[in-house]
Amino acid sequence: MDRPQKALIYCRVSGKKQKADGSGLDSQEHRCRQYAEAKGYSVEAVFPDDVSGGGDFINRPGMVALLAYLDAKAPERFVVIFDDLKRYSRDVEFHLKLRRVMTERGATRECLNFNFEDTPEGRFNEIISAAAGELERLQMGRQNKQKAMARVEQGYCVRAVPPVGFKYEKAKGGGKILIHDEPKASIVREALEGFASGRFQTQAEVMRFLEAQPEFPKDLPGGGVRQMTVKRMMAQILYAGYIAAPSWGISMREAKHEGIISKETFWRIQDRLKERPLAPARPDYRADFPLRGVVCCSSCGYALTGGWSKGKYQKYPYYFCHHKGCDERGKTIPAAKLHERFEEELKALTPSTSFLAMAKALFTKAWQVQGERLAEISKAAGLKVREIEAEIDKTVDRMLEVSNPRALKAFEDRIESLEREKLVALEQAQKKPAPVRPFSEVFELSLRFLANPYECWKIGSEQARAMVPKLAFAAPLEYSRETGCLNSEKSSVFSMLEGMSMPRKEMVPPA
Repeated sequence: MDRPQKALIYCRVSGKKQKADGSGLDSQEHRCRQYAEAKGYSVEAVFPDDVSGGGDFINRPGMVALLAYLDAKAPERFVVIFDDLKRYSRDVEFHLKLRRVMTERGATRECLNFNFEDTPEGRFNEIISAAAGELERLQMGRQNKQKAMARVEQGYCVRAVPPVGFKYEKAKGGGKILIHDEPKASIVREALEGFASGRFQTQAEVMRFLEAQPEFPKDLPGGGVRQMTVKRMMAQILYAGYIAAPSWGISMREAKHEGIISKETFWRIQDRLKERPLAPARPDYRADFPLRGVVCCSSCGYALTGGWSKGKYQKYPYYFCHHKGCDERGKTIPAAKLHERFEEELKALTPSTSFLAMAKALFTKAWQVQGERLAEISKAAGLKVREIEAEIDKTVDRMLEVSNPRALKAFEDRIESLEREKLVALEQAQKKPAPVRPFSEVFELSLRFLANPYECWKIGSEQARAMVPKLAFAAPLEYSRETGCLNSEKSSVFSMLEGMSMPRKEMVPPA
């Protein structure tokens, strides 16, 4: 008695969405099994795929597994069954290549709605059918691209997967629109605004903040966040309510969705990314070396590190520069000596009670005036919008008078820059004034710090101690091992307090 012909079934859909609909993998397999049963074939294995029909078949896991199965059972001969020729291939080049690969393995191809014939006419019909499938695929791709471009030009995001902090919901006019996905949106906002304001000095600090948030999705084993994830977040224009598609020639414009951060905050982030970080907080903060990463070497400008040196009876803490090429590399500074100089600098910042009270009164008055000026700021932003629009019109008129490609490019860049300024000004003009909270409620902790930064350093938590150098000094501190001098530039607030407390002597002007 003859054994039944062994068969393999190959099923494919263009995406994971089609798995559940009428042309899904299950329905294809069912039809192919019915076909095999009618032919008297014995189905030995089924190989599914859920990738597009375009491109090299080697990129399809299911097809790769099918070919490997044929190689593993090389002496045997199989019939490979397809539901439709389009499931086989929709690219003429790779269709012919796949046919040759299967012929080399002794496999016979059979399709439910197409007859493979080993004749010149059969080969011609097969190529024409494959070409028709390729044409249909390319036309559908072009149509989908045109629809996507139109959506982007209208201000809608068309990304398959939205950035962290956003999710899709159905838009009123059809399609989908981005909305905030809480609590992820609030985490992203805090991270980005923290970097823009200087709360986080480096991207590494933002990364550690995100890793500490349980609701933020992690992309590394062990609950870590990739550095590239943070870098992409910083440059993601969707967070600011912008949208663009440079590869399609679509410049940055206002999006339909509400941004997670303001446009002003976004551009402040871009400016900060170009700056040199001041005093980055270290991930391995240790109470033994609180100034590690805060104080720099006066010779090379790189941050000092710390370590223990073993003496005859005990260990001693030291700071030192470890930058290659520095003349001071490896030369130690006793930790106690550097800590003492730093604390002297902090004590020198402490203002007198009278001048602190005066500063508090000035800040309170400025806070009240700022609250009253919110409406004026909005009005001024509206005037600025009209000025920018007039400038854009002038630039366009001048652009029409030139034909030099370099000049045209310069005009295009200028218009793009003006459009960016216009969007920021529009946001400020449309911003509704928030209720002004009492100064004492908002700045209570800040005033305590101004009154005695040294106290915050001595009795504060590790997180508070790490913030003190950033708040007290405007630039990295530089220590000279030879002179013992600690050069520092006070922050703007302490510089102002120092200016207020300096005695002034001048001649009385004439009447």
